[in-house]
Amino acid sequence: MKQRFGRVRAVLTVLVTAGVLAGGGVAGGGSAAASGDALRAGRAAPAASGVTYAQFSLAVPRGTAHGHLLTVDLRRPGVSVDLLYAGSVGARKAVSAMAGAQRAVAGVNGDFFNITETQHPGVEPTGASVGPAIAAGQRLKSAVPDGQRFGPALPPGTTAEDVIAVGADRRARLDRLSLRGSVTTPDGRLPLRGLNLYALPVGGIGAYTPQWGTTSRVRATCGTDTDRAAPCSTDTTEVTVRRGRVEKIADTPGRGGVPEGTTVLVGREEGAQQLRKLSVGERVRVTERLAGQRPGAPRFAVGGFPVLRDGAPLPGLDTVASAVRTAAGVGGGGHVLYLLALDGTKGNAGLTIGELAWLMQRLGARDAVNLDGGGSSTLVLRDPGSGTATVRNHPSGGAERPVPNGIGVFARQP
Repeated sequence: MKQRFGRVRAVLTVLVTAGVLAGGGVAGGGSAAASGDALRAGRAAPAASGVTYAQFSLAVPRGTAHGHLLTVDLRRPGVSVDLLYAGSVGARKAVSAMAGAQRAVAGVNGDFFNITETQHPGVEPTGASVGPAIAAGQRLKSAVPDGQRFGPALPPGTTAEDVIAVGADRRARLDRLSLRGSVTTPDGRLPLRGLNLYALPVGGIGAYTPQWGTTSRVRATCGTDTDRAAPCSTDTTEVTVRRGRVEKIADTPGRGGVPEGTTVLVGREEGAQQLRKLSVGERVRVTERLAGQRPGAPRFAVGGFPVLRDGAPLPGLDTVASAVRTAAGVGGGGHVLYLLALDGTKGNAGLTIGELAWLMQRLGARDAVNLDGGGSSTLVLRDPGSGTATVRNHPSGGAERPVPNGIGVFARQP
C-alpha cells in the first residue's frame, strides 16, 4: 500500500500540530511523525484536556487536500465521546448547534442520511441516518437494508450495520450492530425488522418510538432491499400500541410525534398482513436490542463504513472518485480517537476512499470508518472560555449543512 500511494506524493505539512503528531503518540496511539517521509511535525496545539487540534495539507495528483484533525485521548479523566443529535432520529441540525446544545468541546458530522427523495414524488425525506445509532447507552435506531443506503458504494465485506463505537470500558472500536427484536401478539411472535428506520426491509415490521420524532413514516415503505428508487408499497398497515395494548389500526403510515409509553408498528407486505390480524384492545409486547459482534454493549455508536481494519486498508476501496470527506479512526488499543474533516473550499482537492484509508493509517489509526462527506463534512471546536463551537473547516456548500448526527467530544477546557 505504501508503494501504491507513492505516486500521491504523500507529504503531510502540519500547520497547527496536535500532540499525537508532534511525536511519541498519545496513550500508545503511535506517532505519525515516525514515518518521516509522510509527516513533518510542528508545535503542539491543545484544545482541551486530552484533546488536540491540528491542520494538515496533503499533496495528491489532483492538487492539495487541506484538512483538520482532532486527536482524543480517551484515557484522560473527564474525556469522553458521545452522539451529537438533534433530539430525535428524524431531525437535523448544524454540527455547531448540536455541539453547543450538548456542551461538547469539539465534534464532527456523522452518518450518511436520507437527504432527498427525488425518486418518490410527494414523499418527504426523513433526514434519518443510514446506520445504527446509540446515544448515552440508549438505542436510537437500527440500520436500513444495504440497498436503501445513501452514500458511496460499500466496500466488499461491509454493511450498513457497521459502526464506530465506544463501550463502557471507554475504548473505541469498530463493531457491527444487528437488530434483535420481536412483536409478541395473541397469535404468536413476529420478527421485528427495524427500529426507527426510514426504510424497512420488504415484508418486514418496524417499531417507531418517541425517539423517532414528528417526521412522516411513509418513506419507510418505499423502495426495496436492493433498489432505493423502487415504488412505495401499496400493502401497508400501521398499529399504535399504547401501554401494551393496541390503541389504533390504520391502512397507511402516519406522521406526528409518538407519545411516551407508545410504540407505532409499521408493516409492509407480509408484515402488514400479520399486523392486520390484530384488533383494538389486544395485548402486544415489543422487544428490541442491538447486538454487536464485540463484547460489551456500546455506550455510543454511529454508522460509518470501514476503510481501515487491523492497520491495513480494506481490499477493493475506491481509488477513483475524489470528494470532501469526514472520517473517524481508532488507535492506541482503542484509547485514541482520530476525527478528521477535509476543507471544501474551491481549489482544495478531495481524497479518494483509498487515499483516506492510507491517510488515517499514517496518522496512527489501526481502524477507521468513512463518514458522510461533501457538503456535510464539518469539524467544530469550542474556544476556551466560550460556550460556542465554531466551524474550523470550510464546508463545501459555503455554510454548515444540517445533519442528523455527529460525534461529540467532551472534556475540560483550560
